[in-house]
Amino acid sequence: MKQLFFSLSISSLLFLLPKELFAQKSFPQSGVTSPQSRTYAFTNATIYTRFDQKLDKATLLIKDGRVVAVGQQVPLPNGAIEYPLNGQIIYPSFIDLYSNYGLPTPKAVGVKPKKQPQMLSNKKGAYSWNEALKPEWNAAEYFEPADAEATTYRKLGFGALLTHQMDGISRGSSTFVLLGKERAHEMILAQQAAHHLSFRKGMSTQNYPNSLMGIIALLRQTYLDNQWYHKQAGNEETNLSLEAWDKLLQLPQIFEVRNHLEAQRAIRLGKEFEQAYILKGAGDEYKRLNAFKNNNTAFIVPLNFPEVYDLSDPFEATQIALHRLQHWELAPTNPARLAQAGIPFALSIDGLKKPDDFLKKLQQAIQVGLTEEAALKALTHTPASLIGMEQQIGSLEKGKIANFIICSKPISDKDFKVHQNWIKGRLYEINPILQRPKEGRYELKAGPENYRFDLSYKKDKANFRLFTKDSTEVKGKINIQKNDLRFHFPVAEDKKAFIRLAGAIGVDGRWTGRGTLANGEWVAWSANYMDDNEKADAVENQPTKPKPSSELAEIRFPFGAYGWTERPQAKTYVFRNATIWTNEKEGILKDTDLLIRDGKIAAIGKDLKAPGSITIDATGKHLTAGIIDEHSHIAVNRGVNEGTQASSAEVRIGDVINPEDINIYRQLAGGVTCSQLLHGSANPIGGQSALIKLRWGFTAEEMKLAGADGFIKFALGENVKQSNWGDQWKTRFPQTRMGVEQVFEDYFTRAREYGQLKKSGKPYRKDLDLEALLEVIESKRFITCHSYQQGEINMLMKVAERHGFRVNTFTHVLEGYKIADKMVAHGAGGSTFSDWWAYKYEVIDAIPHNGALMHEQGVVTAFNSDDAEMGRRLNQEAAKAVQFGNVSEEEALKFVTLYPAKLLHIDEQVGSLKIGKDADVVLWSDHPLSIYAKAEKTLIDGILFFDREADQQMQQLIQEERARLVQKSLAAKAGGATTQKVKADHHHLYHCDHNEDEAR
Repeated sequence: MKQLFFSLSISSLLFLLPKELFAQKSFPQSGVTSPQSRTYAFTNATIYTRFDQKLDKATLLIKDGRVVAVGQQVPLPNGAIEYPLNGQIIYPSFIDLYSNYGLPTPKAVGVKPKKQPQMLSNKKGAYSWNEALKPEWNAAEYFEPADAEATTYRKLGFGALLTHQMDGISRGSSTFVLLGKERAHEMILAQQAAHHLSFRKGMSTQNYPNSLMGIIALLRQTYLDNQWYHKQAGNEETNLSLEAWDKLLQLPQIFEVRNHLEAQRAIRLGKEFEQAYILKGAGDEYKRLNAFKNNNTAFIVPLNFPEVYDLSDPFEATQIALHRLQHWELAPTNPARLAQAGIPFALSIDGLKKPDDFLKKLQQAIQVGLTEEAALKALTHTPASLIGMEQQIGSLEKGKIANFIICSKPISDKDFKVHQNWIKGRLYEINPILQRPKEGRYELKAGPENYRFDLSYKKDKANFRLFTKDSTEVKGKINIQKNDLRFHFPVAEDKKAFIRLAGAIGVDGRWTGRGTLANGEWVAWSANYMDDNEKADAVENQPTKPKPSSELAEIRFPFGAYGWTERPQAKTYVFRNATIWTNEKEGILKDTDLLIRDGKIAAIGKDLKAPGSITIDATGKHLTAGIIDEHSHIAVNRGVNEGTQASSAEVRIGDVINPEDINIYRQLAGGVTCSQLLHGSANPIGGQSALIKLRWGFTAEEMKLAGADGFIKFALGENVKQSNWGDQWKTRFPQTRMGVEQVFEDYFTRAREYGQLKKSGKPYRKDLDLEALLEVIESKRFITCHSYQQGEINMLMKVAERHGFRVNTFTHVLEGYKIADKMVAHGAGGSTFSDWWAYKYEVIDAIPHNGALMHEQGVVTAFNSDDAEMGRRLNQEAAKAVQFGNVSEEEALKFVTLYPAKLLHIDEQVGSLKIGKDADVVLWSDHPLSIYAKAEKTLIDGILFFDREADQQMQQLIQEERARLVQKSLAAKAGGATTQKVKADHHHLYHCDHNEDEAR
């Protein structure tokens, strides 16, 4: 019985002891254990329990790394270690969701072949075919705390980070960690916290993808492959990457983008596959806030505001683009604008050249409108909630991890800095509170007695002189360490009797504490600087000085020069007494009116009645349909070719439209209203086209011509067989013109078999490449083929006929005059150059009469630009058909209006001036084929997108805005701001054969 009693007693004792003393850990303890369970009480503090909840004169109680209690009436348990804070501020520690803290430097997973392309991944194992996809990479397996790096974060107020490998398109999973010094397993809060993606292929040595549109296609195909793999459950192959991808879909998805355009692309991708991305932005989200509202989108926002440009050299200053100066000025307002728009966001150190600048940048954002509450929310609550960790961290509530910082000033104060950072209940001293009291006279109250004393310093040593009620002066000794005070002085009546006081200096400058009088009685005491009230009164009596106004650039659409402050709208216009080129059976009408209403051509005739319309006097001027460029490469981001494979039918130019390309505006000034944006000619089967109207200032999606047929770029000749690429380009098939034909035969045969599989009802893997080619076979998508020599043109027509479809358009087609009759019989049109020749060998037989001769034989013929500069003067290119081929003026104009509309299957909407068609019209100052003619007004859908008179006013405004920003930059430099050198913008003007790697 004794033994049993003994056992029960021990069990009861163990039950009563704190369970933390017996917390189980997998690591063995070396030596004798010394378990400690410490309770800390932070009293008399201003505590932000959440970003929106503040308690004054409150207490925070923590134990074993967790919050035990917080409030204004918290009793202190026995044994608690008290930290009296005298009004200092406690915030939850900050959280950064974008870092690579504690992870190794990324390395290429395979070895790239020397002097030849790498078609497939060289990574060993049953992983993805593409090296840029690494969903299997788990940051938790590689994470190791790095105290030097952690110190940088801690002194800025951060207590936890999300860390991941910043390399690749799918970067695998991140791990959520604390910033303490303990071992990795003790610092990891969430092993797999999020899946990270980007539009950058990183260190992959593989060629595919080499464009942004290729990256997007790869992501789309991977989402589809995951669905297929999940259903077939490894019956056909084992793919560890797809298995990992499937699991990562259950996590928050964090997508890095380089600018607001890529952010919009990521949102579209997410909608297609029902993914709500957290976007790691670039700090320019303010440029298109409306695109991000109501999209279930959150951002991780950097504070990497650009430094002021050094514009002291007037010649160098001409090289800086206006949009860069405007962004320099407006970037600090980005967080405030996001907050005002109700878009959730977290803040990040990422992107700063000097992480120590984070707090300075934060203050910049606060000074231009970011509220203290919004800033604190973006540093605590939002990052925690975005990754589902709000029950553990991000606020100071009972049971949560004791991560908090102690500060003397609020986060909104320019002198804000962190004194202590407590992580998981462990103290990290950052900036010791060294409150050196001001020199001068103080009033002291110690118990019932009042005194005055003077404080002065000599070689940093404090000197203390006290005056009693009868003005007797006595000397005492004072010791100031950090904010702790120890001083004593004799009472006047008895030089041997001393008053001893101890205490601290509060954040408000008051001295408070307890001490003993000469008789040993304990009393409370306080001391105040006597000049404070006098100075406060003086400040109150002074008139308030108005703050200098801070003029900021207006946000324009698109951002930068020539953008709109207000979105242009369709209006009712009547053009009076114009020479109208109808491109219809009515021909050219003299002194005729044209009415536009609701975006359509409403009437054409003499003396039209148009009440309430805007009247435009077109006397002596010419009115035509808008010019249509059948072959253009403007307005494309990060690559016009995905030439890494023989077929890239899966890529879409529509994914990478750049609505901010200044060439859109410039071509509007040349009368262009519609363009087909084509993939380049680096491979036999290129990518899908985008047909856009040049709606300057609209988004990429709004520029697309709704309901238009789909087109795809094919190519023949030297480019696709890599004739001039160099000796290393000898591995990608095809290498000969014969091989080009076999590529077409092979892919269309596979596409046909793919279509049969789809119709069979059997399970199949959706292949975006073959989907596009099947659309060609089924006449749902149409080919525009880059071509030169008659033999290859004839070859592709025969391939098409064997597979039951027709080639829609041969573009360039500089030997089209040789086989025009065969093109007519096949049903192919021709979109050619007016007079380009002799720029490479395969155009040796080109002649300037080509377009006229094809037209004469009945081929639907258009002239195209294939060039940003030529696109501004296609009316003059059309005139060359008159010069070289004796084509009538009326027919020549159709080469750049009605006939490209026919080739693009949009002639029922545009290409001529006919009642009911879209009001895409151009008012010319002179005969539209004249080199002296200028487009005075260009309208699309009845919206005035270019007006030459308004353009002159705009140029004046741009000059004034530029001058203002230059002067503001010079003033900032003179005020000591850090500067950066001017770098001229490199505007990439694409042509068919540009095939650089722009996927990194």
